[in-house]
Parts: sequence; C-alpha cells; structure tokens
Amino acid sequence: MLETGAGLSPVTSDPGTRAERLADNWVYGGALAGVMLLCLTPALTAGWPAADVLIFLTLPVYMIHQYEEHDADRFRHFMNATMAGGREAMTRRAVFVINVFGVWAPLALCVALTRSGGPGFGVFAGWLLLVNALLHAAPALRMRRYNPGLVTALLLFLPLGAAVLASAWALASPAQVWTGLALAIALHAAIIIHMKRRIAQF
Repeated sequence: MLETGAGLSPVTSDPGTRAERLADNWVYGGALAGVMLLCLTPALTAGWPAADVLIFLTLPVYMIHQYEEHDADRFRHFMNATMAGGREAMTRRAVFVINVFGVWAPLALCVALTRSGGPGFGVFAGWLLLVNALLHAAPALRMRRYNPGLVTALLLFLPLGAAVLASAWALASPAQVWTGLALAIALHAAIIIHMKRRIAQF
C-alpha cells in the first residue's frame, strides 16, 4: 500500500479489484483499440487479398459496435430488464467473458487462420456479424424500440458481413461455410442459455 498525500486515494494492489475494474471497463479499451486498428489497416494489410482485408476488418468494427452496445453497461441492463424482469441474469463478468473470449478471440483466430490457410476459415467472421445484426434488428422490430448496438449492427455489420461472405464464399469449402454459420448461431445461443439458467436459479 502506498502512502497517500492530501486529496489522494489509497492505491491498492489487490488483484481481485483490478480484475473487477477490467471486467467493468473492457469496452473502452476495446473501442480505442478498434479505432487504432482501423487507422493501421492500410499498413497492416498491405498486399493482402481483398477477402483477407475484409475479414481483418471484422475485429475493429466489432470493437466499435461493442462501444455502442456496452457503454454505461447499457446492453446488460437492457437484457436483464427485458428477459429477467430486472434481475441480474447477466453479470458484468459474463459480459466481459462473452465479448473478449467469445468475440475478440475467435475473430483474431479467424484472421490468423485466414492468413495461413485461406479465407474459407474467415467465413465465421462474416456469419458472426450477420447473425448479430439480425438479432438486433428482430427485437427492434418486435418491440418497436431501440436496443443497444442496433445502429452499428445495421450500418456496419450488415454490409461488412455480406461483403465477407461474398468475397470468401467461393474460396471456402461447404464444411467451412456451414460450420461457420453453426458456430455463430451457437455463440449467440449460449448467451441466451446462460441467462435462462441464471433466471431459473432465482
């Protein structure tokens, strides 16, 4: 523990506290990283095939979408209010795990596999964007109201996801195409299953 001067708060080295801060504020670092990756795209992807560049773009674009979705914890509050009657079926830690390990990691892996094995491995990235966009659009139409993430899902995910599929489809095997779709659906289904299990425990 460091000594503090007038007006300064104690500095703690408790790892749990750091973990909680990371889980609570991941989206802001992600948004800034997304902007930086977009700025660096011309340098990082110089000489890449068009399909590879589009697949790379899914990661920073998703990070920017997450800022609209999760700033001020809006999406978690929205889901808990609409699915769980205001109860905490979705926790901050779950949001962190889902978005970092369920979105960033698979998209980064897609980019790496695309560069080593061809754009067929990146089809999942296109499906992930399109499935997410549809899952934002459908509730908005049904409920006739905005949901966090809707604007970027429609303006960014629909065109980019379609472009990824259009550029990679002919270069992908049928197994890659349909496995990518199945994984994208499974990832989103896992979120709903997690929430329903939490609700059942209340």
